[in-house]
Formats: sequence, C-alpha cells, structure tokens
Amino acid sequence: MGRHSLPDSHAAEGRRGHPSTRRRTVAIATLLVLAVATGTAVAAKGGLLSFSESCEDSAVRLSVVASPDIAPAVRSIAEQARADEVKADGHCLVVEVLARDAHKVAEALAAGDTEPDFQVWLPDSDLWLERAKGLGEGIPVSPSDSVASSPVALAMVPSASRALGWPRKTYTWAELVAGALGSDRVRLGAADPARSATGLLALAGIGASSARQGGDSDTRVAQTAKVLAERMSDGDTQVLETLARSTSGAEEGNPKRNQAALISEQAAFTHNTEATGAGKLDLFYPEDGTPLLDYPYTLVNEARLSTAESRAALRFMNLLGDRDAQATFAEHGFRAGDGSAEDSLVAAAGGRKPQPYAEPAVEAPSDEELRETLGMWTITVQSARLTTVVDASGSMATLVPGRNQSRMNVTKESLIQALDQFTPDDEIGLWRFATTLDGEKDYRRLMETKRLGDPAAGGGTHREKLTAAFAALQPVPGGATGLYDTTLASYKEARSTYVKGKFNALVILTDGSNQDTDGISRSGLVTELKKLVDPERPVPVIAIAVGPDADRDEVAEIARITGGDGYEVSDPAEIQAVILQAIMAAGQNGRAAEE
Repeated sequence: MGRHSLPDSHAAEGRRGHPSTRRRTVAIATLLVLAVATGTAVAAKGGLLSFSESCEDSAVRLSVVASPDIAPAVRSIAEQARADEVKADGHCLVVEVLARDAHKVAEALAAGDTEPDFQVWLPDSDLWLERAKGLGEGIPVSPSDSVASSPVALAMVPSASRALGWPRKTYTWAELVAGALGSDRVRLGAADPARSATGLLALAGIGASSARQGGDSDTRVAQTAKVLAERMSDGDTQVLETLARSTSGAEEGNPKRNQAALISEQAAFTHNTEATGAGKLDLFYPEDGTPLLDYPYTLVNEARLSTAESRAALRFMNLLGDRDAQATFAEHGFRAGDGSAEDSLVAAAGGRKPQPYAEPAVEAPSDEELRETLGMWTITVQSARLTTVVDASGSMATLVPGRNQSRMNVTKESLIQALDQFTPDDEIGLWRFATTLDGEKDYRRLMETKRLGDPAAGGGTHREKLTAAFAALQPVPGGATGLYDTTLASYKEARSTYVKGKFNALVILTDGSNQDTDGISRSGLVTELKKLVDPERPVPVIAIAVGPDADRDEVAEIARITGGDGYEVSDPAEIQAVILQAIMAAGQNGRAAEE
C-alpha cells in the first residue's frame, strides 16, 4: 500500500513506479520455484514439451479468493487461461476464483480455527495482511508483489462537484473534506474503516493532511470521523448505493442520499461505465497525494501446499503480470501495480484536468499509524468507557533495558499519551493493585470511571485529574502481584456500572503472574467470570502483559472468557498502540456478536 503520483496530461512522463516500502516478498526458495515453473511454461509454449494427457486428466486445480472488486477481472483472466490450455509444469492450469470480503478473510486467517479452502488470497490492500497475522497464531500468509492498483479519491455527483469548483479548484485531503462538510454543503458517505481498506486509507490520508496543517489536528480528524460515522456504510459496494441516483431535485434533495463518497478510482470507473449522462460521477484527487489499494498476490499457508499447487500458484501470478492480463485489468478500471494508468482510464473514472496530479509520491502510512487511525475511529464512533487497572507491585520498579526508566515510569508515560486519543465524551477510571495495598485488599480505586470532559472537584476536568493520577503512580516496595482478586473486583464494578451505547471494557496491565496465595484461585476466578459475563452487557477484559516476567497465556485465558484478549509488550512504551489495537479488535468482536 502506498501513495503514488497520478498521471497528468503527459501520460508517459507521469508513469513512474513507487513500490511500497513495506512490500514483503515471498521466500527465495519460492522464487526459485517460480523460475522453474516459468521456464517450464516457456518450454511448453515453444513446443519443447509434449503432453499426451488431456487437460482435464492432467489439470492442477487452484483456488483463489479475491476481493469482490477485482474478482471479475481475475476470473476473466483465469477463464482465458483455461481456454488457452495454459500449463504449469506440464499440467493444465484450472483456477477457481471466489469473491470474498477482505476483512472477513483476514479475521478467519487470524483466528486460525479452520484450514482455508484456498491457496491464494488477493485482498484489495496489504493492510489486511497485518490484520490476518493477528497475535501471530493464525494461518501464515506469504505476500508478493501487487497485480494491480487503484487510488482512493472523493467522488461527487455533478451538482456537488460544481459547488466546490471542480475541476479547476484544487484541495488537499483536509481542505477537500472540510469544504465538503462545511456548513452541511455536501452529504458525504464512507465505508466503515474497520471493514474497508478504502475507508481506512482515506481516513489516514485525511489525518496526515490535517497534521500537516498544524494546530489541533487530532480534534479536527475526530470531528470528521464523527460526521462520517453518521453516514457510514458497511462496505464499498453499499456506500456507492447511497449516492443520488439522478439529478432530479427530489433525489438530490433526499437527506438519505449522499452527494459524495470516499471510494476507489476503480469503483468510480465501474459506476460511470454503467451510468448515463448526468448520472456519472466527478472525481477529486487530493493534491497532497492519495493512498493506493495495491492488491498483493498472497500465498496462504505456503508450507502446506503441494509442489504442484505451489508451481501453479506462482505460474498464475506470473500470468497476471503479462500484457494481456494487464489489459484485462485496465478494462475493469484498474491501474498497473506501480500506479500508472492511461489518461482514458482516469477520464472514464471521472477525472478531469488539472486533476489528477503528477506530484511526487507521499510515504505510505505505517502499520502503527493505521492501527492508531482505526483505534481513533473506533473510540470516536462509539464513545468508550474504560476502567484502567495498573500493577503497582514492587517489580514495576525494574528498569527497562536501554531506557534507564522503570517499567512503571514508561507505563505512566504511555498511558498519558494514550489518553490524548480519547474525546471528552469517553469515560475512563483508574485502579492500582499490589498485595495488601488497602488492608487485606490487593486493590484500590484511585479515580472513578467518568467522562473526561466532566468538571472535577477543586477545578479542572476529569481528564486533567486522571492525567495527574497516572503521573503519580508508584510501585509499592515489597508489594506482590494480586492479580486474581483485583481482576474479579474490578470486573464486577465495570459490569455493575455498565453504560449502554458505549464501548465498555476493563484494561489490566501487569508485569507478573498472580502471587497472592491467600486470594481466589485461577480456577475460581475463571468460574466466577463465566457466571458474570452477560452478552447483553459486554465488558471485555483487555489484559496487557508487560515485560518478560508476565504470563501472557495466563492473562489471555482470563481475558478471552469475557470476549477480550491478552497482549504482550516487551517495552511498556508499546502500551499506547496495543490499547488502541485491542479496543479495535474487541469492538469488532462486539459487532460480530450483534450481527
């Protein structure tokens, strides 16, 4: 995934590839297999090999799962290959192409519960590869190069685009969205960033552009996310269906109809190909660069593939890169993998001079930036109610290697940074725990879970008081880890104070395993949590094991009972990103349960 330059009036000059800096390649051994497969195919085409068996008898079958937008093009290429009796290592190549949403495939691979029924995956973006990795316990994937690409842009019905001065007036991402949303000028729709690479990349682009403007960019992006959430669609197909269907006053004036949508160039191409007259869309390409959907060709669980399947998979990858296949992709509105395209494709998608631009490519958002964007979206769209429970045992005074700071000090800094991601409507509280911290109790509530924007006793806001409470956390000398009693007590309170309409969760940070032999046992805690869990009032536990002494398996087992999960960080500085990632994951689980 990456931002690439777009062709201007000089098509030849505008064609320059900018391979993603995060592109991974398949193993060297796999590439050697490709060389063998390619060589065999060349020999077959040249008549150097003869095949006595019929294609049906000798066929090697391959199953490819592709994102719904690119599946028709890939299927067309596969059907032509079968008609041409294309061979892989002497065997006819028969490829079945199935259309499946990338977010669903990623979740299934990350879970790793069942063996996939396909050998190749073609998602619309390599961001799904990171999602598929999950906690590293799912089905392994081996990505290679992009087979096609399509930039993310903003499409508008003609009346709305004219109001913003299209095509002569140009905008950055931040300016374009602000102009569209300002004073309710344009009704703007987007696909759910948790389920759509287009939606997430667009939101990341808006965030990066807003940051370059300076000022309180986080607030501006959160406000944009709030507005987008009000007109959010589940996926890319659904968001196109929300657009006004004609230029009639009744249709364009219908408050349920959008006048603009964040979509891919390919989606606009497909829409305009099928539309007539004024029903076609105009396309804005922000002048500060646009992210690309990059369609990485990915082997799934490569180690389990037979030699024939591996060679067939890589033969098909090679086929997708040849001239005829690239022409087929272009006919379906896709660019080449390096982002280059003919002017005719751009025009058909709704682009007009002086757009698109031929600006230098902008660095693609990192995995961490995308996680933070998605975490921000989750907690912005649905306000959070989090009870944070921090280990204050003596071991939290241990120095973090290479930082000359204790685990507690780095943890505090990370929590304070994470706090900046939350809005005034979010509710956050604080507990700390260590054995015999409060008489015979292992825990103490320091700050009630309440709105960050609420006024606090003595002046200031709850956010300010909570920040000060985080900063004041100190390890208890000689204190041990009273994990089980604390988890049960804090979970009971979080459940009893559940607020409907918010994302309720319990965040527990610990650097060790339970050391309180006088408290509840592990099996006792598990039994009690199972009794307390209520699907109608979900409170997932997000358990973060900090440092090498923490038992991730233990906290993960406890957390999963509640619908949450366990995470491990070697450096407490990673806590901020993990919290946002965990909130996003738990939020997705919650939506899945509701569906």
